[in-house]
Amino acid sequence: MTYRVCVVCMGNICRSPMAEVVLRQTLADRGLGDRVVVESAGTGGWHVGDPMDERALGILAEHGYDGSTHRARQFTKDWFDRYDLVLAMDRDNLSNLRRLAAAGVEVRLFRSFDPDAPEGAEVPDPYYGGREGFEEVLGLVEAAAVGVAKHIADAVDESH
Repeated sequence: MTYRVCVVCMGNICRSPMAEVVLRQTLADRGLGDRVVVESAGTGGWHVGDPMDERALGILAEHGYDGSTHRARQFTKDWFDRYDLVLAMDRDNLSNLRRLAAAGVEVRLFRSFDPDAPEGAEVPDPYYGGREGFEEVLGLVEAAAVGVAKHIADAVDESH
């Protein structure tokens, strides 16, 4: 069985593709790279087909990640059938996704997997800010990705 996860933000050019790349690497480091598919999308369609924001791509590259193949996509209601877990980057994205979701679909905030994050913690949108915002996003995403990977590892182990 292949476990499938989708990380969702607003436009799919900053936060969610950064989280996709980091989570994919975290899962590969745990030996789960061939058992889990990680993708990302936005709730809006403004950037569909666009590459990742250059600032996000640059921060990832500086830290050893490759996001060069990313192209923005828009999440739609019928996508819930494709994923075992859908992760929102902020409460607005979470609310939008839960309005679309059918019963039984696991939709959570990405940072809910970070044991040091307060309840309801979000990954802030760095789009209108500077470099420091993208650095902050990377740190938040890396911290939560460890917990997401553990959650997925437990789910994959239970399926066997």
